[in-house]
Amino acid sequence: MAMPPSMAATLYSNPAYSEGSRPSIHSSTPSFAGAGLRLPSNRKTIYDRNLNRSRNAELSRASFAFLFMEMVTYAQRKIKSVSDFEKKLNEQGYPLGMKLLDLLLYRSSPAGSATSSSTPAARPLRILPLLTLINNKLYPLLFSRPADSLEQDTQDSSKYMIIDNTPLTNTYISVPKEMNQLSVAAFIAGIIEGVCDGAGFQCKVSAHNQGTDVWPNRTVFLVAFDESVMEREKELEKQGVK
Repeated sequence: MAMPPSMAATLYSNPAYSEGSRPSIHSSTPSFAGAGLRLPSNRKTIYDRNLNRSRNAELSRASFAFLFMEMVTYAQRKIKSVSDFEKKLNEQGYPLGMKLLDLLLYRSSPAGSATSSSTPAARPLRILPLLTLINNKLYPLLFSRPADSLEQDTQDSSKYMIIDNTPLTNTYISVPKEMNQLSVAAFIAGIIEGVCDGAGFQCKVSAHNQGTDVWPNRTVFLVAFDESVMEREKELEKQGVK
């Protein structure tokens, strides 16, 4: 990836969270509202591209930093609390997770490989295979590396923790001390929740700052599955389904 620029988005901590307290963003890009879409000469669009063509493609971190900064600024509008802020970031990531599920399953199946097999992608039936898919496939797809750890809560079997010591979303965002409970990684939590819900594992995913001296941006994604999912998990375990 390209080296990131030395810039960071700063969250404005006006107690009233008023929109007027933030600087306006002006764009010099001309409007093409009535121009319509311009197609290439071969009449092909992005929808004609092979899904595996960009499997190993990497995007500039500078581009991600700019786009995510704008997403955070947009989510900051008309909020009343930190929880509202994180909820908006979560909602931005959720539909992305729903769409990424099909891509992950396609690339994980023989049909998504270079072979001519047309075997359909198998959706995970148990919780552990689903979380392994997220840890080993989703994370490398998004961040070019797996998550740092996957653990189960010792006191509540319905809760799992995906741990990321250096979440990319936290790299370019500066959070004021009075908002230290805010985790902009709630955007990633929304992606994880979207993947789980799309696979039929209803849950709630939240991001929690658990920084250490070595990893100040360490984030724990708490995945809490619904009771119906846990009941199905117990039944599948009795039937020997893996």
